Amino acid sequence: MINIYTQKNINKRFLSLCSLCLVITCLGLLPGCQPKKRSADKTPNYSRPLPAGKLALRKITNPLEIPDFTAGCFDLSNLSTAIGHSLNYLQKRSSRQYYPYGNITHEKVVASLTTFDVLLKQNLSPSELNKQIREVFDIYTSVGYNDKGSVLFTGYYTPIFAGTKTPTAQFRYPLFKKPDNLIKNEHGKILGLQNRDGTFYQCPERRAISSTGLLNGLEIIWLSDPFEVYIAHVQGSAKIRLPDGELITVGYTANNGHPYRSITTDMIRDGVIDKAHLSLSSLIKYFKTNPKRVDSYVNRNPRFVFFDIQNSAPHGSINAPVTPLRTIATDKNIYPRAALAFHSVALPVPYGSTYRKQIQKSFVLDQDTGGAIRAPGRCDIYIGQGDLAGDRAGKTFEEGRLYYLFLK
Repeated sequence: MINIYTQKNINKRFLSLCSLCLVITCLGLLPGCQPKKRSADKTPNYSRPLPAGKLALRKITNPLEIPDFTAGCFDLSNLSTAIGHSLNYLQKRSSRQYYPYGNITHEKVVASLTTFDVLLKQNLSPSELNKQIREVFDIYTSVGYNDKGSVLFTGYYTPIFAGTKTPTAQFRYPLFKKPDNLIKNEHGKILGLQNRDGTFYQCPERRAISSTGLLNGLEIIWLSDPFEVYIAHVQGSAKIRLPDGELITVGYTANNGHPYRSITTDMIRDGVIDKAHLSLSSLIKYFKTNPKRVDSYVNRNPRFVFFDIQNSAPHGSINAPVTPLRTIATDKNIYPRAALAFHSVALPVPYGSTYRKQIQKSFVLDQDTGGAIRAPGRCDIYIGQGDLAGDRAGKTFEEGRLYYLFLK
């Protein structure tokens, strides 16, 4: 398996529905935003890398530091479904290459998910379920960006755009499939474009791809707005409504191997967007009014994404369907794939025609990643699909806590 922050840079991003991180840091567009007022000399570095030899998770040994899970036990909708997606992934032989994670084995992750799912089916009261969790599971906390557990949460989503399978006067901005000679290794890393002699050379940056016609003939869908194309690139997937009403999914398959760079920093610096009112809707409005400036900004992001048409729901980077408010995207180089987690963070909740931030404590599954989701201090929550999900994703930007659960 919309966060304009996250571009998925591994096998599937679904949504890879996947990691955009995607305005919206959650949309992958807002790397420079700050969730709280802070003094200039204490600006948090959420992308601070994990020190060499360290793990992103630390086992909690003091019972007083273990969170109360009761609030997360009231609404368990779609949780068993999301667990099933993780278990399906873990049945694949390829999933074993990412374990052990510290002293956490592949078998323990499977057993942890299976046991938790059994508990869900016992219809325990929230307080009883909380008690069982604390008795049966060890709890690990993310070290966060500051080694004190602080994690920046953003949101991403799957946009829905109108499109066609053939170009027209209105629909003339394409999404492309992956060139046959663009090669990835078994871990999803882009090796480059392959010559006939087996050697590789680097795929061009976005600007060169857009200006040279390098991908002519690889178009799979056509949209009516160039910034919608860019949103799909950042989110890693999109739903496309064809003229006959059919709704198809286009999902991430690969990228050109260049790093993701947010365009909003430049837009704020140039004074075309007000940082205080930055949102996905404000970006869309700006480029609708100034269509000739789309290329000048989006081409500053060298990353370019390739898609294919999928006959299923958006998928995350572990090639499992993403579940709204249950799937999270993290840095898969340092967090355990498909594992059960729990977050505590203030998220925007619909309230009439506006939103209010409320502390949300929920069980989630680590099933995705994104181009801007790097280091232990970042986590992206999949909000859902469509404009309302995109609006909510764009307002998700808050520090919180992230925990993982493994059987004792």
